Amino acid sequence: MATVFVRDLRFKTIVGCWDWERQVPQEVSIDLAMEWDIAAAAAGDDLAKALDYKAVSDRVTEFVQEKQFVLVESAVDGIADLIISEFGVPELTVTFSKPRAVTG
Repeated sequence: MATVFVRDLRFKTIVGCWDWERQVPQEVSIDLAMEWDIAAAAAGDDLAKALDYKAVSDRVTEFVQEKQFVLVESAVDGIADLIISEFGVPELTVTFSKPRAVTG
């Protein structure tokens, strides 16, 4: 097993519980650390057996923008479920941040 990282996946979406957050898209940043068995891909230098982190990134972006979560916790849980079920990643860590949510 190895860890495949996607760091600082940034896009704008509606996320948050305050009235203004439900009206104005905010930039979010997502980090993914996905455990993946790289043996088959590495042995044959075979892209088809590698984790398609571009497809994961695109799907996560689409999912979060579509759902417009109220809570970051719900977004993280949904992202984890999505990656496990759709991409077969057995274990992962998701970090979700709203860089401008808290000032000072």
